[in-house]
Amino acid sequence: MSRGSLERRLQLALGTALLALSGLLLWAGSIALQQLAEDQVRSRLRHDAEALLGALEGQRDQPLQLRSARLSPVYLQPLSGHYFVFRDDSGELLRSRSLWDESFGVPVLPPGESRQLTLDGPGAQRLLIHAAGYRKHDREFTLAVAEDVAGIDAQVAQDRLWFGAGLLVAVVLLLLGQRWLLRVSFRPLDQVRADLARVREGGSERIDTDLPAEIRPLADEVNALLALLQRRLARSRDALGNLAHALKTPLALVLQTLDDESALDQPDRRQAARGQAERIRALVDRELRMARTAGAGGGGRYFNPAADVPDLVRALQGLHRDRDLRFETRVGTDAMPAFDREDLLELLGNLLDNACKWASARVRLTLIGGAGITIEVEDDGPGVSAGDTGILTRRGLRLDEAREGSGLGLAIASDIAATYGGGLEFDRSPELGGLRVRAHLPAVPDTAIQPTDSAQHDQRG
Repeated sequence: MSRGSLERRLQLALGTALLALSGLLLWAGSIALQQLAEDQVRSRLRHDAEALLGALEGQRDQPLQLRSARLSPVYLQPLSGHYFVFRDDSGELLRSRSLWDESFGVPVLPPGESRQLTLDGPGAQRLLIHAAGYRKHDREFTLAVAEDVAGIDAQVAQDRLWFGAGLLVAVVLLLLGQRWLLRVSFRPLDQVRADLARVREGGSERIDTDLPAEIRPLADEVNALLALLQRRLARSRDALGNLAHALKTPLALVLQTLDDESALDQPDRRQAARGQAERIRALVDRELRMARTAGAGGGGRYFNPAADVPDLVRALQGLHRDRDLRFETRVGTDAMPAFDREDLLELLGNLLDNACKWASARVRLTLIGGAGITIEVEDDGPGVSAGDTGILTRRGLRLDEAREGSGLGLAIASDIAATYGGGLEFDRSPELGGLRVRAHLPAVPDTAIQPTDSAQHDQRG
């Protein structure tokens, strides 16, 4: 996703949220403002009702009268928007002069009861009415006091318009501020892109990690990937260099034999040339395998002892089916760090194959997890003297030339272990009596595989 599209999505999301919130605020604010204005009018109507009651005079058998001196002038001006009506069961008893020839209907209420009404008044006025039942001078009546609130409605509508315009301006300013903030926040990504361009052009080997906390993990992962690619490139270059160096002598011998026509009739010369050709093939195979080694953080499939070890043992049983070998596998209960599957299978295959060649009847594999992985391969063969352990991993060297093989298996295993920062150790197996090879790989990736079966498994071929 490009930065522009991400910015547009964030702008759209924030704009939608702000508009929805602004609409909610406008609606709630309008209702609150309208309610506040009407509450003020109702409070004034109640006060006017009390003043009208105070100005009321009359006896039971006489009509009710109001002392005009105590009336507010707004109740004397025709259609002023302020009105009152005294009413009982027989009809209107008194009404304000401001009503002129108009009227508004209110129900007759018993003393002590009150209602808040909204009715249409004279000249399309909207009247807010306070009506209540009273008892005075031994007479029961209902007093309704009304006020036109059309002007208040117009003022509230105008305030709503200004409030909405203010919210719209605030939304626009917030969106502009967010756009500026996003562009400032994305600047570290521009730095990462520039660093990657320098890496591509050969000006740098890694990208700068002086970045915000949200982006630093990405930079760390990219640097880890670049380091992995550099290690693989170095291994490939080393493999090519090693191969070129190792092939010089055997190729020269083969070419010398081919150039000497008389050598073709000599079996020992032909056998020597064949041996050199086999060595060339073994060297090529070894270096190609090492060039494919993933190393720590390779990112391929992870080695799973529960599934991969039985398959490897069955393959070795088939390879050495002419011998009655018993394979024992022991997997520790600790979690196994996640190493590249092909690397571990190559390492185990070479160690086990070497043990099978020397074993009399038993081969044992022990895997221990935890802080890295420890591999032990033992056999019940003749073993190796302490003085010979130093040459076991030399390329092409075999302690017994009568045994088949290229002499590269332990060298390949040693190189794979070194790729992960480990190495091989050799001693005598205390139980089986033959050679014990121990490989410890300390590199611990972030994930681990839990063993599904920690018991010892015996498999007879």
